[in-house]
Amino acid sequence: MIRKIDDNLLEHIRFQNSRREKDLSKFATKSLDGIRRQPESEDIRSTFNHDSDRIIHSPAYTRYIDKTQVFYLFKNDHITHRVLHVQLVSKIGRHIGRVLGLNEDLIEAIALGHDVGHAPYGHEGESYLSEICKKHGIGAFHHNVQSVRFLGKIEDLNLTLQTLDGILCHDGESYDRSLVPNRDKSWDVFDREIEDKTYNNTELRPMTLEGCLVRIADVISFIGRDIEDAISVGLITRDQVPGICTDTLGDDNREIINTLVIDVIENSYGQDCISFSREVWDALKVLRDFNLNTIYENPRVKTQSEKIKRMFEFMFERFLDDMEKQNVESNIFKHHVKYYKNTG
Repeated sequence: MIRKIDDNLLEHIRFQNSRREKDLSKFATKSLDGIRRQPESEDIRSTFNHDSDRIIHSPAYTRYIDKTQVFYLFKNDHITHRVLHVQLVSKIGRHIGRVLGLNEDLIEAIALGHDVGHAPYGHEGESYLSEICKKHGIGAFHHNVQSVRFLGKIEDLNLTLQTLDGILCHDGESYDRSLVPNRDKSWDVFDREIEDKTYNNTELRPMTLEGCLVRIADVISFIGRDIEDAISVGLITRDQVPGICTDTLGDDNREIINTLVIDVIENSYGQDCISFSREVWDALKVLRDFNLNTIYENPRVKTQSEKIKRMFEFMFERFLDDMEKQNVESNIFKHHVKYYKNTG
């Protein structure tokens, strides 16, 4: 039996929640603006806080625990995993959002759910799976689209449009100096954007300023952290980092995060956008290219690429054949289809 709170107390709590949001920025997203596909009455939690709880208790979120960020073939207990990454994005996003007067509950929900659709082996695994999907005529595989599929369709959490839109549009590989929200969205527009991303890789913009902030916080969270991880596994040395980056952003992850956070606050406060200054943005672009060339594309990170690619191809074809033949003894049924039927 699910215990219900006293109706009078519930109304008082809802009133208190809405009153707290009156102090938010005029550009912030209010909880009462949250739109669900299937309307439902909210409980003592605010709308977007409810979204966060649903995400963190989902099987998709639980699977974060074994997903590495960049260094998936290195034995090191201190390398960043995705479960830590999303917490860092949430922490950085909420810290900036609090100063800018944005809705921290929405920021947290988007941040916690933004990477649940990642394939094994990070962006390398995603590229192999995407090639396979396109060969089968179902469009490219994008982890942000898959995140929405997990949370919106497979697990059917009935999350708000604002949360799912922020997850779809987070696109941490897209670097923007300034992001302005595209607020004119509905469920129909959202569904079309999923198709556009899948088949045309269309660049998308979040509908809320909170979604824009999470996209920027995603970059802030990994750009310096990946350097620290690369140093810890002996991939690079600190003195290899370009001087323009260390002079402008800082020498280590702590300084880089501090510089980027302060810069975003100074250039976004009271504005309907999330922005970097030109100087910091130019240094950030150099650091991005440095990470790409010396870390993400480093041959020492990709020593097993052919094996990984063949593994994806074998598993895809095998499980697709099992699904078509309704082979209920296959792991695709035991650990996925039947699992979601039993927990749905």
